[in-house]
Order: sequence, then structure tokens, then C-alpha cells
Amino acid sequence: MTPDTKESDSLDQAVRTRRERRDRWQQEGERSIAQNLAMIGALGWTIVVPTLAGLFAGRWLDRTFSAGLFWTLGLLTAGLAIGCAMAWRRMHGE
Repeated sequence: MTPDTKESDSLDQAVRTRRERRDRWQQEGERSIAQNLAMIGALGWTIVVPTLAGLFAGRWLDRTFSAGLFWTLGLLTAGLAIGCAMAWRRMHGE
């Protein structure tokens, strides 16, 4: 595949996705305020839960191995990155 063909395929896919979203919006209509607030809340928890899990696991490892803040900072960052990636995927799936 040449670069031009790859760009053309990705453009075709983008147009198809846009058309499908527009058609779905025309059929279903706009989401209510409650649905939007529910999505915002779910996205918040999608980010917070992995971040807190990383924080607690890191604190436990640091206490167990007397490592200072080594594991806490690393797992906190990893949890935040995972949570943001999950939220990003969910938003693009909507």
C-alpha cells in the first residue's frame, strides 16, 4: 500500500464514521441534560478509580519494602494514564 492509499482509506473511514454518527443523531435526537451529566460522572469515575487503585497499591508496596515514595508515584502516574486512556476510548466510542 502506498501512503496515498493509506490516507485515502483513513479519509474514507473518517467520512463513514461521521455519516454514521450524523444518521444516528438524526434518528435518536440530542441527548438530555441528565444523560450528559451521567456521562460526565461516569467519565470522572473512569479516571478516578484506576488513579486511586494505583495510589493505594503504591502506598502498600512502599510500606512493605520501605521504598519511600518510589512505588506510590509510579503507580499513581500509571493509574492516571490508564484512567485517561479508558476515558478517551469511551468518549470516542460514543
